[in-house]
Amino acid sequence: MNYRFVINQLGLLLVVLSAVLIGVTLWVLADWMMGHTAELVATESLLLSAGLGLTIGGTMWWFGRRARNDNFGRREALLLVTTSWVFGAALAALPFWLWAVMTIPADTPHVFHHYIDCYFESMSGLTTCGATVLDDIESLPRGLLLWRCLTHWFGGLGIVVLFVAVLPMVGVGGKRLVAVEAPVHSRSTMRPRINETARVLYGIYLALTVAQIVALRVCGMGWFDSTCHTFATIATGGFANKNASIGYYHSPAVDTVTTIFMIIGGANFGLYYLLLRRQFDRVAANTELRVYLAVMLIAVGLVTYSIYGTSIETTTHDHVSGFWQSLRFASFNLISLQTDCGFATADFDQWPDLAKATIFTVTIIGGCFGSTAGGIKVMRFWIVLRVMWSHVVRTFRPDVIQPIRTSDGVMGQDAQTDALAYTVAFLMTLFLGAAALQLLEQGHGVQMDTSITASIATLCTAGPGLGKVGPTVNYGWFTPASKLVMCLLMILGRLEIFTLLALFNKRFWLRD
Repeated sequence: MNYRFVINQLGLLLVVLSAVLIGVTLWVLADWMMGHTAELVATESLLLSAGLGLTIGGTMWWFGRRARNDNFGRREALLLVTTSWVFGAALAALPFWLWAVMTIPADTPHVFHHYIDCYFESMSGLTTCGATVLDDIESLPRGLLLWRCLTHWFGGLGIVVLFVAVLPMVGVGGKRLVAVEAPVHSRSTMRPRINETARVLYGIYLALTVAQIVALRVCGMGWFDSTCHTFATIATGGFANKNASIGYYHSPAVDTVTTIFMIIGGANFGLYYLLLRRQFDRVAANTELRVYLAVMLIAVGLVTYSIYGTSIETTTHDHVSGFWQSLRFASFNLISLQTDCGFATADFDQWPDLAKATIFTVTIIGGCFGSTAGGIKVMRFWIVLRVMWSHVVRTFRPDVIQPIRTSDGVMGQDAQTDALAYTVAFLMTLFLGAAALQLLEQGHGVQMDTSITASIATLCTAGPGLGKVGPTVNYGWFTPASKLVMCLLMILGRLEIFTLLALFNKRFWLRD
């Protein structure tokens, strides 16, 4: 194991994140000069966090500066990617904690007085989960709100993918890093050099970000809120600047723009590269995209049917009804959960059972490979269905072998096995997570709907659940142990389980 090179690159990653913190600090100072006087309270926490990150990261980089990357293998990539999320979240949490310690009196209760709560918030940001411990989001300084949403944007396609894109000295190990953190990007985006691939992905990502910021501004949202909500939308994260989430704006136009970009964020970014190359036929024929949109349309229809005729309570506690309102709120909230974004405009915890069951079924299915969304992924869901159906046919036609065909050709046996294995591992992790939360919170009167949907929401990086973690409440009441369990679920969901579990195999640490 090339530990020195792993430490060197991890230190360099912390330095990059610290540089971003300095950039946010400069923005805060500029914001202060434009009249937002309260913004100065965030500068010290941001600067101290950046200084600490530069010191620790620089020390780690110096320690491993002479390490060679010519023996950087898959084990090193697995270790570096996993530790990047763990240490990256630790650094990203510091501004929240330092701000609370330095500005809020110790006798005034605030969740950010506790570092574990800050770590939960930053891990939720980087993994694009969107679950929050805050009950009054609007009380945060604008600088911390910006940093909070920036963690979504950097975590969307992966902080390590960004690292590879901007730092070419990663070298031959870059391809393994991208393969581990973003394991199934479209082959069409793969360029001869992996740094070029990462730049293509982030170029598309940046273009979509700018497009949504402008679109939201046209809809009447201010530049600051447009920027923050775009960071959370295109990364399918879900952090909002308002306690009522997107429902605060009472705007069908804002809902429509956000919905469109949530759908875009949940699709394979490789398809956008094909669009740039004018390969429209390949995009239209893509099996995963077709299934993704079909599942979405069917689910929206079911939820609209379920809530039509009922009084819909919004996140601002207004009540609306009627077919078009049912379609509007069903579409936004279901697509938000299917793409594992987590924005809300209505309290869907009060909706009929059919609507809630549909919403959390598609949450588990999730988005596409090569997207910023979580969940099992649409293609795995499709493969599992096809394998099940082929076995049904074989019960009465045992001699018939039905190949599973997709737009990329016949699906090999290894791909089928991988999809089945991951789906089983995902569901096992989901139920183990729910059992752990139920056990740890047994003294707090937690119902199964809360523990199960909290496990789904964190493993699928979706954000809100049902019960005491519904769209109008938060995760701040959980015990520290439960929050750490959910942080683990977020990492498992973001890195697709096996990447992290590999580190717990003793053979991983042994030399071949």
